[in-house]
Amino acid sequence: MHAAVAALRARRPVILPTDTVYGLCALPFRPEPVERLYRLKGREMSKPTALLAADLEALVAALPELDLTLTEGLLPGPYTLVVPNPEHRFPWLTGDNPGAIGVRVPELPPEAAAVLREVGVVCATSANAAGGPSPRRVQDVPEEIRNACGAVIDAGELPGTPSTVLDLTGDEPLVLREGAARP
Repeated sequence: MHAAVAALRARRPVILPTDTVYGLCALPFRPEPVERLYRLKGREMSKPTALLAADLEALVAALPELDLTLTEGLLPGPYTLVVPNPEHRFPWLTGDNPGAIGVRVPELPPEAAAVLREVGVVCATSANAAGGPSPRRVQDVPEEIRNACGAVIDAGELPGTPSTVLDLTGDEPLVLREGAARP
């Protein structure tokens, strides 16, 4: 755990287990670590990346204007929620839509939860090359990504189905990606 916290604070990406797949994570507070994560994954900067927190309190600390009524019954859980971002916080995470941001509070393995309790929030995307299969085991993460990370936390085999993505910015929830949970 200490190696992952140190790597994140040194602005290096890490691989953390979630309740769904292994995630490629970085501290989200400055653009440079996020840009490094995007380059490593081969992800276009126009695509968004979610904030991931160990609990709702940490998420609210990062996004004080978050309307918690939107998260009721969904977080913690296997959802990524796209919520309004009226203050346009973390513009390097929002892709082409600075008015919305993805948030996630998974039910984390203990090792990953301890890391997040230390650092607050991270940005997270699946630890695969862009368009590649979602990693359910550390060995499924491409070697070049593993080797470029400051730390890897191995929690064994995970379910392997990514989170369900719900867009809650409109009048009605919209499923953007079917995943581990069914709305």
